[in-house]
Amino acid sequence: MYKAIIFDLDGTLLNTLGDIRYVLNESLAKFGLLQLSVTEAMALLGNGAKRLVFDAVGENNRAIAGDVYEYYSKLIAACANDKTELYEGEESTLSVLKVKGVKFAIITNKPQKAAENNYQKYLSEFGFDCVLGQTDKFPLKPDPASTLAVIKKLGVDKSECLFVGDGETDVLTAKAANIKCVSALWGYRTRQQLDVAGATDFAQKFSDLINYFNV
Repeated sequence: MYKAIIFDLDGTLLNTLGDIRYVLNESLAKFGLLQLSVTEAMALLGNGAKRLVFDAVGENNRAIAGDVYEYYSKLIAACANDKTELYEGEESTLSVLKVKGVKFAIITNKPQKAAENNYQKYLSEFGFDCVLGQTDKFPLKPDPASTLAVIKKLGVDKSECLFVGDGETDVLTAKAANIKCVSALWGYRTRQQLDVAGATDFAQKFSDLINYFNV
């Protein structure tokens, strides 16, 4: 029986694409670089802010990538997140699972301050046990170190924990940590992309997560 869920953040718990793209394009424009479409920005998400920025500036602009990243980091930490939204059925699903005693945690490659801001504005009412973003303490996903540390903090066995995420990185993280992954199809990747990454279990909508618990 599952007792805990470790969630990815962007594309899983929150649709943050609008805010991330806005901040990214503001940063690119600051340095005279081309801005990204929604599709282009979405394709780059999932591997942390530094990788996002470095991919966005392109190979021909690597010399200023560090400066763009520094500017982006300041903007995303101060972002009001007004373009961010919860997913359909999320609030009711989290409420049902919380009442039943399921523990919640977040592990994201998003910078810690930005992750905390997202959590406080949209998710704090659900009382997550842990919100872990990009810090110096752990390497980014798909390295399993942060996941294993959070499982220990939650006080559950690996067999009692689900990892829910929308990206290839989440599939690889769960595999490395030897826990079950449920891939969210409402996020930023297609089923085909997740299949290629090795995903085997899928949730079409947020409420499908209830099926993994005796509620």
